[in-house]
Amino acid sequence: MWAMPYAYLGPEGTFSEAALRAADPAAEPLSCPTIQAALGCVRDGTAQRAVVPIESSVEGVVTATLDDLAHGNDLVIVAELQIPIAFALLARPGTAVGDIKRVGGHPQAMPQCRGWLAAHLPDCEWVPLASNAEAARQAADGQVDAALAGAFAADRYGLAVLVPDVHDRANAVTRFVVVSPPRPLPARTGADRTSLAAFLTEDHPGALLEILTEFAVRGINLTTIQSRPTGDRLGQYYFFIDCEGHVDDARVGEALMGLRRVCQEVRFLGSYARCDGASTAVRPGTSDPEFAEAAAWLGRLRFGRP
Repeated sequence: MWAMPYAYLGPEGTFSEAALRAADPAAEPLSCPTIQAALGCVRDGTAQRAVVPIESSVEGVVTATLDDLAHGNDLVIVAELQIPIAFALLARPGTAVGDIKRVGGHPQAMPQCRGWLAAHLPDCEWVPLASNAEAARQAADGQVDAALAGAFAADRYGLAVLVPDVHDRANAVTRFVVVSPPRPLPARTGADRTSLAAFLTEDHPGALLEILTEFAVRGINLTTIQSRPTGDRLGQYYFFIDCEGHVDDARVGEALMGLRRVCQEVRFLGSYARCDGASTAVRPGTSDPEFAEAAAWLGRLRFGRP
């Protein structure tokens, strides 16, 4: 039977392709020009899954991914992985650093190499492109003089690694997520993450506190919280939230029910195993058995049996 492909931000030679290979080496890759196009392929059935970046250790969340998941037709995250990010300066063979006047790359590449560029190419024009691999392709075609990309892209586009390791931080990583159409969730492992988008009913004093309280009183640690404009009007926001735990955990399930009561909309984006394998810390009083015991106690009270 023909297997449906996995969509990713292309062309060949991107970190997204490297993430796809790490997620499923046997997957048939489907290159897409943008993150939105990759997720769109999952929605229209062209691809089985998509592998997209969601968070950089240097630049923070990837807003294109967050906004598409929050506003587009429902998709769920089923897995995550981290990819080390190391940039090289790629150019056509024979190019010298002094010859470079225009450098291309993905918009998130430049901030990760800002210090090196300022020190070695202070007068160079920065050309933002759809991906680092697209920058490599344009460098090969002569549309830009050099590209910031992974060194592995050099062979694919006939380029030379002019300068390796031009990134400012040696231990940078990007978290990628594997996204699928709605489906039964991965089973909880005890080292899980849950992602969601919470839309405020209205902006008012304490609105964010109301959201945070639903997690805090149940001992749930938030690993990411990011406000994003809804796009409807100024001053209207939603919050993208990653929290420790699985929706099947009683404390997480109750927190989501609490959010559902205080928010205009809560979009559940998935519960899945954390790629770092770190066990979720469970505060005393918030374990599943303790929730079950408390529910049983309440049931006895309601039937007149304390």
